[in-house]
Amino acid sequence: MSQSSTSKRAVLIIGCFVLGVLVTGGIVALFQRVDPTSLNFGSAWLLMLLGGVASVAIGHSRYHLKHVRTALKNHQMHTRDFYRTTPALLLSIDARGHLLAVSQAWLDRLGYPREAVLGQDFFDFVAGRDARRLKQEYLQNLAEQGEIRNTPYQLRRHNGTLIDVSLSAVAQTDASGHLKGSFAVVYVQADHPAATERIQRLAYFDPLTGLPNRALLNDRLHQAIALGSRENHQFGVYFFDLDHFKWINDTHGHAVGDQLLCAVAQRLKAFIRAEDTFARLAGDEFVIVQADPTQDPNFTVMGRRILEALRQPWHIEGREFFTTASVGLAIYPRDGEDPQALLKNADTAMYEAKSRGRNNLRFYSEAMNAAARIKSDLESRLLDALSRGELQQHYQPLFNLATGRMTGVEALLRCSDNTGQPIPPEQIISVAEESGLAFPLGEWVLKTACGQLKTWQDQGLQPLRMAVNLSGHHIRQPGFIDRVETIIQTSGIQSNTLEIELSENCIMSQGNDSIMVLTDLKMRGINLAIDHFGSGFSSLLNLRHFPIHRIKISREFIRDMMHNPDYAAVIEAILLMAGSLDLDVTAVGVEQLGQLNFLRKRSCGEVQGQLFATAMTAENMTAFLRQAEGRRQRFAGPNNPQQQSFPGSKEIH
Repeated sequence: MSQSSTSKRAVLIIGCFVLGVLVTGGIVALFQRVDPTSLNFGSAWLLMLLGGVASVAIGHSRYHLKHVRTALKNHQMHTRDFYRTTPALLLSIDARGHLLAVSQAWLDRLGYPREAVLGQDFFDFVAGRDARRLKQEYLQNLAEQGEIRNTPYQLRRHNGTLIDVSLSAVAQTDASGHLKGSFAVVYVQADHPAATERIQRLAYFDPLTGLPNRALLNDRLHQAIALGSRENHQFGVYFFDLDHFKWINDTHGHAVGDQLLCAVAQRLKAFIRAEDTFARLAGDEFVIVQADPTQDPNFTVMGRRILEALRQPWHIEGREFFTTASVGLAIYPRDGEDPQALLKNADTAMYEAKSRGRNNLRFYSEAMNAAARIKSDLESRLLDALSRGELQQHYQPLFNLATGRMTGVEALLRCSDNTGQPIPPEQIISVAEESGLAFPLGEWVLKTACGQLKTWQDQGLQPLRMAVNLSGHHIRQPGFIDRVETIIQTSGIQSNTLEIELSENCIMSQGNDSIMVLTDLKMRGINLAIDHFGSGFSSLLNLRHFPIHRIKISREFIRDMMHNPDYAAVIEAILLMAGSLDLDVTAVGVEQLGQLNFLRKRSCGEVQGQLFATAMTAENMTAFLRQAEGRRQRFAGPNNPQQQSFPGSKEIH
């Protein structure tokens, strides 16, 4: 209530009270003149007070009644104005179905004057042979259900033409629950070309880019297949998406991502022929159907043009972006004779392009289909193993090359296929990252490794560093750091006994985001390592920007360094530069004495490989640690490497 209204009400109450007191006082005075003994002083004042209160009550009631009348009048005017000005087609009917009110838009749409409508049966305006039955169903549904939703009717205009509508209504009931009327809104279906065109555009075109959507693409593919079959003509289906688009979306926001998608559409439209179809399926997935029967298609040329167009820089909101594409190609009729098969096989070829390093074109082949089936089976196997508790964790020791002492272990995920054969680790990683299983699998590995490390600590075994390799997807996951800290606290280990390994490409591709996440992990006392170093696109100088403790030289360099002088030179450069940056180095995959001697002479700090110990189960690793506790570790000297002793190494004892 406003301050002005409150003040008026206060003045009214005071005025009524004073008036009541005065009127009652006059009556009391009159009685006193007639009979001075009829009232004493106290009774007279009590009557005057009651008179004032009664006057206030009467005045307030009259004020409230006036206020209610004004409110009702305003409400009626508001309702009348609403029915006159709303663009919606509204109507109100009574319990018999007669029209009580209609909006001006309803009258304008049907072409009737108001006086010809009010009081008439609504179903007199409904087209149909059995209007009586429709009316009975309408009133019955309102009475039983209390509402009607999207019921289709045809209404008859004043000029006799019909329009298709759908009607939704809500019932009005009296105190006993009986139907006394209803309010309804009428939605008019498209009845002119512009509306029809808009509906078709929404149904067949992508609202963001304006390109054909999946529905229209399927229709165009059916047409192309029919023409290709009749003319004995080939055509190509190019399926592509943008490399690292998710990173752009996550880093710069969805608005920038949407602008990039629109820019892709505009750039490629420039060389797509009128006979071709360029469609957007979803996200950053696009399809081009090259199906001009008058042209002899050169499928490679079109694929290269797509790659070249998307390789050029993009300028969005004053910033420059670079991205590439992975393109898969399926050819009709060789790679499929229906839209689903062609799209599926082109999609398979696209993922093959991604696995070959992205930014390239791959033709579909049956071998890809077989590989896709293997990946699908492996994904199902991993999911089953995770849900059933059938995953295994193996551990491979790490050794200090100068002392021969065991310094830590690396946790390695192991899983077998349905025949019991072990699945190669690189396949597990690839499928997990593509399928989204990287998150639950990585968390399982981390949780299991930390729990096992705590078990060894409780058994009094030597202190160790537990190295866990995680996917690059983890550092982009919200809450990743908090989840790691929770696992550490739950397991009961110290944070400085855990080392998280991330691949070189993952860290370098994330740039500043990687630095922020890694810095946070380091501040919590967690050791950090770059795995597979040397296989990616970074340089040693980049390492000074990242808060890491260790680099692990890629096993490919170690494996071939004795036969490839260039690899040996790279390893030597890594060791020298890491020493100047005060970084620890682990050589992975050491399997030969020549490799061991090369690394020792160049002061490599740590080694890992089958020359010393293979990966083993937790039970075997426990026995290995117990044996190492009771064995003296000694080196005979640099000139006699075969006498140098590593715990558990049969080859070089």
